[in-house]
Amino acid sequence: MSKVLYLHQDKEKNEILIALTENGKLVEITRENGDKKFNVGDIYVAKVKKILPSLNAAFVDLGYKKDAFLHYTDLGPNFPTFKKYLNVVLSSRTPVHLKDIKQEKMLSKDGNIKDVLSPGQKIIVQITKEPISTKGPRITTEITIPGRHLVLLPFSDKISVSQKIKSVEEKQRLKSIMSAIIEKNYGVIVRTNAENKSTSDFDKELRDLVQKWENAFVKVNSKTKFPVKVLGEANKVSTIIRDVLNDSFTSIFVDDATLYNDVKDHIEKFIPEKLSILKYYSGKENMLEKYGIEKQISNSFGRVVNLKTGAYLIIEQTEALTSIDVNSGNRNISNQNQETNALEVNLLAAEEVAKQLRLRDIGGIIVVDFIDMYLQENKDKVYNKMKELLAKDKTKTSILPLSKFNLMEITRQRRRPATAFEVAEVCPVCKGSGKVTKTVYVIDEMEKNLAYISEKYNMYKKIVLETHPFIAAYLTKGFFSLRRKLQKKYKVRIKVVPNKSYHMLEYHFFDEYGNDIF
Repeated sequence: MSKVLYLHQDKEKNEILIALTENGKLVEITRENGDKKFNVGDIYVAKVKKILPSLNAAFVDLGYKKDAFLHYTDLGPNFPTFKKYLNVVLSSRTPVHLKDIKQEKMLSKDGNIKDVLSPGQKIIVQITKEPISTKGPRITTEITIPGRHLVLLPFSDKISVSQKIKSVEEKQRLKSIMSAIIEKNYGVIVRTNAENKSTSDFDKELRDLVQKWENAFVKVNSKTKFPVKVLGEANKVSTIIRDVLNDSFTSIFVDDATLYNDVKDHIEKFIPEKLSILKYYSGKENMLEKYGIEKQISNSFGRVVNLKTGAYLIIEQTEALTSIDVNSGNRNISNQNQETNALEVNLLAAEEVAKQLRLRDIGGIIVVDFIDMYLQENKDKVYNKMKELLAKDKTKTSILPLSKFNLMEITRQRRRPATAFEVAEVCPVCKGSGKVTKTVYVIDEMEKNLAYISEKYNMYKKIVLETHPFIAAYLTKGFFSLRRKLQKKYKVRIKVVPNKSYHMLEYHFFDEYGNDIF
């Protein structure tokens, strides 16, 4: 399979567009804004704003216009130790090392938040969900610091390996390596791309992650103005390359020199074996248009998404949920019965639904209204097909079988707003109002302008009228056409020329030599 990553720098919008294709088909696309704040993974020392005993939660001030939401279950068992660590950091004049902190008793799973937090209290938190619509960020105090092969867990004694690594022997080998090199008061999660890597691959990365964590609090003290971000991704490109690049990639195209150098520096430092697939695009044509990305975006991000054989989806996103309606449309119906035809369309639709969820990064509750089927075995086929497709999605999803009304409910983890592209243009006729002038009024306007030309410029014996083909047909229809009546009334020959490039109500008058009159 050919997997290509495109990085496009849009300087006008100050954002990087990241597109991933598999065998030439667009499968993922995201945009990273250069001015964007409050990203998933950012770590803050924040202040508790308000306790909500009825929800067993609290609102926390991160500096965003809406306070962040922190539930008791997101405090994590090691919250007392993090609290102790922060108090030591605020009172100390020298760097504080985790290995020197004695861990406190773990927090109970069934406690009350009012017994743990109080308004004005300073706590270490990490964003798990970006602000979406009217909601503020969602946060946790269970801190994770991701690297290429490892995820560091401060104040944890856990060593776990990605479930996607299936070999029991490999899992045991990785755990043994990490047990030998991990520092006190740190835990770690071994990521999927660490499979078959050696101790040397992990040692430096682990030390870098530990240093990254401890350096974050060097400048934090009692005089610091809170809330304050202590750790975030300084370079978005690093995050992109770290999280998506793997051995299956064949090419990376970058169309901006500065961005190219950033990517090159990161690859040289962390994955030098991949440097050969990095390519700088210097063509005059827009890179996204050159490789067909722009066209695929236009075809994939509308309200209506067309499928093969005439079927289509209608995707509606609301605050509460996303609804996807499957329609057979003008599909060529085979000679099979209605149940079989419905199954064929639904299986085809399932593939596109799975693609759209990933492509648009749709999260939350999704309801898919499939075409009615009556046999349970056919419903099971659609359900199993969707399960198989969603299993390939990196984002956590949950799916329920089709109901008796042929509705499928899906939940997909939502960490940031869904990706959206404006694929509609303002109508050149109505200018976005949704209303156009009636044709008869346009003809009246045309005649008034003709009268004005005839009166003011009576030297013209022949006038050429260019207009939309529909209006041209209206003017020339029949032997006693409207054109003949106007010629007789204003004593001038009129040649009507249809022009397909004109919008419906556009027209222009020219003299017989092609000079614009009006």
